[in-house]
Amino acid sequence: MFESNPKARADMKAGTLYAIAGGQEWIYYGQVNADKEIAFFRRNDRTITTVDNIINSPVMAVIMVFPSSITRALCSGAWKKLGRFPVSELAAPRPTVQWPEFTLKVTVWRDGVPSYDTTIDDPAIQMLEVMAAWDAEYHIPARLTADFSPDEALWHVGGPVWRERKVKEETAKRFPGNPVNALPENWVATNS
Repeated sequence: MFESNPKARADMKAGTLYAIAGGQEWIYYGQVNADKEIAFFRRNDRTITTVDNIINSPVMAVIMVFPSSITRALCSGAWKKLGRFPVSELAAPRPTVQWPEFTLKVTVWRDGVPSYDTTIDDPAIQMLEVMAAWDAEYHIPARLTADFSPDEALWHVGGPVWRERKVKEETAKRFPGNPVNALPENWVATNS
């Protein structure tokens, strides 16, 4: 954890860089992009590294985080603002997948508009994010653990399509008596 700051407020201007306190004393990093999403870098450290090291790391995910939860995380010391720096071109908005419940049909969105429809098992979309809004304190540390250490991650943490599919399969397996958790007809297994 970082020093708490009860007067802190989320800064959603493009380029704002945050350090995030994660599990097992890891520090992760995220930067606000032009669409006010957070681009999380494929980098974790035990102590905060240099800005150059951070922004020159590859981006692993670009996701929506509730700004009010970022404010709460800054106030509690779970997140720390490092400043505002040029936005990595890898932090650009990426296509996302809208996956309605109880269906295999999904819509891929690009630049804020629907681009095309496909099925959830389409190999071309497996690494795309499923649309969601994440909480800075309650969701992001578990999500980053799942991205960096899948064996240590909670089974129900989603994110990209391939992991959301595994979550649905595991939910159906753990709770077979509940029809809400049943897999849709014609489900294509992930073979995990």
